[in-house]
Amino acid sequence: MDAGLEIHALTPTRQADFLAFFDGEAFADNPRWGFCYCQFLLVDHRVVQWSARGAAENREAACTRIACGQMQGWLAYREGRVIGWCHAGPRRLFAALDETVEPGAAQMGQIGCFVIARPCRRRGVATALLQAALAGLKAQGLRLVEAMPATPGTVSSDAREHFGPQAMFERAGFLPHRLDDDGSKLFMRREL
Repeated sequence: MDAGLEIHALTPTRQADFLAFFDGEAFADNPRWGFCYCQFLLVDHRVVQWSARGAAENREAACTRIACGQMQGWLAYREGRVIGWCHAGPRRLFAALDETVEPGAAQMGQIGCFVIARPCRRRGVATALLQAALAGLKAQGLRLVEAMPATPGTVSSDAREHFGPQAMFERAGFLPHRLDDDGSKLFMRREL
């Protein structure tokens, strides 16, 4: 890991840092996703119309979830400033993924997405965040973790690779588990 990089778990005391990153540079090169505040995977899309939600609603939901521990993840800092984020936590928190009953879901962690400030991409920040997330999920007593990178050929920009690159997960010991219904994501797993 880069000597100047620090990784910290998201806690209520770090909420202001999270918000500053998402209010500012997180989506500087992809402003149409700036309204998400990493809520997309936390809502049940069978009952919530995602396209009707706005930035204020998602920002407020993030604050509420962070305050009560229902949103987890890791923040990457350089020189005291957030430059990256990995959304990860117990699978039970990811309502968008609960469409099928998953055996062992209570013991499963989920890697959601990565948001890395554009000038800091391809410098190991996502890998450092992933390693911190894996250690944090294991410390919570989870036994298995799942990620869902885009399949090769379906990514048109760095921003579209927000679930993390498949090669990064392979290097971290993840193995293919299944493709999603349209073949655009490869669900990968590894034991913790």
